[in-house]
Amino acid sequence: MNIIGDFKQFFRIKGAWFLILGIFLYGIGTGILSPMNAIYMSEGIGLSKGQIATIFSVSVILNMIITIMVGFFSDKMKQKKPLPLFALVLCVTGLFIYMGADTFIQAMIGMIITVAPSGLIMGQIYAMARNHFMKEAPKIYEMAQIWLRAMMSVGFFTGLLLGANLYVLASFKGVLIGNLSGYLFLFILLFFYKEYKNEGEGSVETKGEQFSLIMLFALLLLGCADSLRGLYLPLVVVDLFEKPYLMSYLWSVQAVFELLFMTFAGYWAMKFGSKRIFVIGSLCALITYITYSSSPPLFVFFLVQPLYSFFVSVLYGVAMGFVQRMFHTKIGFGSSIYVFLFQMASLVGYVLPFIVEGYSPKIFVIPSLLVGSGVVLMVSYMIFKRSQKNIAPSL
Repeated sequence: MNIIGDFKQFFRIKGAWFLILGIFLYGIGTGILSPMNAIYMSEGIGLSKGQIATIFSVSVILNMIITIMVGFFSDKMKQKKPLPLFALVLCVTGLFIYMGADTFIQAMIGMIITVAPSGLIMGQIYAMARNHFMKEAPKIYEMAQIWLRAMMSVGFFTGLLLGANLYVLASFKGVLIGNLSGYLFLFILLFFYKEYKNEGEGSVETKGEQFSLIMLFALLLLGCADSLRGLYLPLVVVDLFEKPYLMSYLWSVQAVFELLFMTFAGYWAMKFGSKRIFVIGSLCALITYITYSSSPPLFVFFLVQPLYSFFVSVLYGVAMGFVQRMFHTKIGFGSSIYVFLFQMASLVGYVLPFIVEGYSPKIFVIPSLLVGSGVVLMVSYMIFKRSQKNIAPSL
């Protein structure tokens, strides 16, 4: 495995710079807003915990419906590019409404228009990228897909640092304008991108994954845990330390490791198998959640972030290729299933914390149980499949 050579080849893939730079700038816009979004709703608009969760939940439900509906027919389309372009126009429109919101209803309308079509953006970009990489870099297309996702993490890290400074300089309005810029830049780059037609994987030596509802459900549990953390960790940190900008710095520690960890996780998954890497990443997450739930001092929050980086690298890098390979003859649908899976995880993750009052660190007992259940399912499935292989020769 020539990691350095493969990485250089990734950046030399003909025509891919529009996707690479677009994902990077989109990541910046996302990173600027993500740590501040729930805080903005709470402190900037004055919404309650229930109202915040309602807005996120309704937006995600509509997002799931749109994503899976489009996934059914996207592979029949000659070009996928119009779908994310149209979605970006809607997202920008919704963000303008959200920026001017001062009531629950206005915030909900703005967030729905912003979030509901956003699943088309990443799902169809991943599908277009997979077609592109299989055509121009067939030897490294799996790693190229992971590195494309890693570029979003690099952008996200950059956005976190920008978001913290924008908040200090221009409060929440500066943060929202920064997020808006990410959508606009991605639109411009996609507009000039030349899409490669879907030719399937027939010309590329590839190995599909056996379809498994158990593995999909296990990944759903892991995604639920991560979504819960994404929404409630900022609120817990603010409640404990009363400094909103700390979340941008906290997440930046996590994001800075993701490019490195996604690379190693991707190669390890090809060598040892994706399922084993899922289990190792999940154990890292379990340690992190248990640490969070103990109300540690601030430096300990920073200390465990690299562990969580590995989990995120596995969950959003390795898992993407794993799910796509289950549907390798329908790339657009497989990409939509991947996005749909983690949208559903977001929805469940937003709702579960209602069983814990306020923003107590005890909330993180819930993702600990989710990840633990996911590990049990994956390990049981691996043992079952191994036993089947051992029995088969004797038959």
